[in-house]
Amino acid sequence: MPTPQDTFRNAANSPTARQAAENAKSTAEDLGEAAGRVSNRVSDMAGEQFAKAQDMAVEGYDQAHAAAQRNPLMAVGIALGIGFLFGALSTARR
Repeated sequence: MPTPQDTFRNAANSPTARQAAENAKSTAEDLGEAAGRVSNRVSDMAGEQFAKAQDMAVEGYDQAHAAAQRNPLMAVGIALGIGFLFGALSTARR
């Protein structure tokens, strides 16, 4: 009479079990390759968005600098107002 271990060993070594294991391995490899492609595409898209954001920040800085040069008194007044606002908010009692 075969033991449970012999039965399991025979079932694990059967052609059907080997084919199932090969199918699982192939599917896992396909999924890994697909995940790699998706990861690369997401990385490329993130890089593109970062470059766009960086360009927008530089453009905004340049515009603010040009506006401050055209009207320095207004720039100082705005800076004082923002400083006052932050100071009032940071010292406000709740």
